[in-house]
Amino acid sequence: MIIHDMMNETMATLSRPLSDMTQFREVFSKAKHIVVLTGAGVSAESGVPTFRGAGGFWRKWQAQDLATPQAFKSNPSLVWEFYHYRREVMASKKPNPAHIAIAECEKRLKEQGRKVVVITQNIDELHKTAGSENILELHGNLFTTRCTKCNDVKKNHDSPICPALAGKGEPNPECQDAKIPVDKLPMCKKDNCKGLLRPHVVWFGEGLDPDVLDQAHQELGACDLCLVVGTSSVVYPAAMFAPEVASRGVPVAEFNIETTPATNSFGFMFQGPAGQLLPTALAPHENERK
Repeated sequence: MIIHDMMNETMATLSRPLSDMTQFREVFSKAKHIVVLTGAGVSAESGVPTFRGAGGFWRKWQAQDLATPQAFKSNPSLVWEFYHYRREVMASKKPNPAHIAIAECEKRLKEQGRKVVVITQNIDELHKTAGSENILELHGNLFTTRCTKCNDVKKNHDSPICPALAGKGEPNPECQDAKIPVDKLPMCKKDNCKGLLRPHVVWFGEGLDPDVLDQAHQELGACDLCLVVGTSSVVYPAAMFAPEVASRGVPVAEFNIETTPATNSFGFMFQGPAGQLLPTALAPHENERK
């Protein structure tokens, strides 16, 4: 029985991912096509509210209460207040060292004929602000709208996005809903369409854009190193991306505050804030061409 327990403990130890930064750095130095999967944890380090988990409320609602087609259909004013608040919050948020490390790595490796692609679940544009160029946004973009009538998609950084939302969106639970008439909410300006605009994000109950998903699968299929950064690995289909890469024998490194359901399928796990870990992990390696 004692020998059996020792064997089980040994096997468990062997199956745990490595936390050897030097060994990771050797793998990183040889990679030609790196995919970085990022989630809400990266943005949280910039102070961006996640609206997930304990305390993650806007007024009395969590994101899954408002980020649905049904919620928008029944109360578009309330949903737009929520998204207006999120857009305005981003004016005070900046990329953190994790965003910057990824962007600088992409730029540096491009000059060496190597590729870095960010596949993100975040909708806040912080990767772009940091300087990343190869970005696939799985869940859309907070600063893009889509017309519910003609389906026109446009970038929109207006603040406020429409006059009626000026000063609205206060997250205080005691705050009264604005109850803005539909014709005063953001409206389509294409060819006098005047259809109601919605945030061009993927809501709960909606599928990912097939083109974006296809591109993501192409990058994941071609990568020789994958980083999983600040994601809970519970939101599908993104939760299966890294485990599928690992199943092909490709090195996968997780950088996260805590372990996730997928952690033991990866080769490396570095526990802690991404903003502290990535600048070291992605810094120039001594083997890089000067």
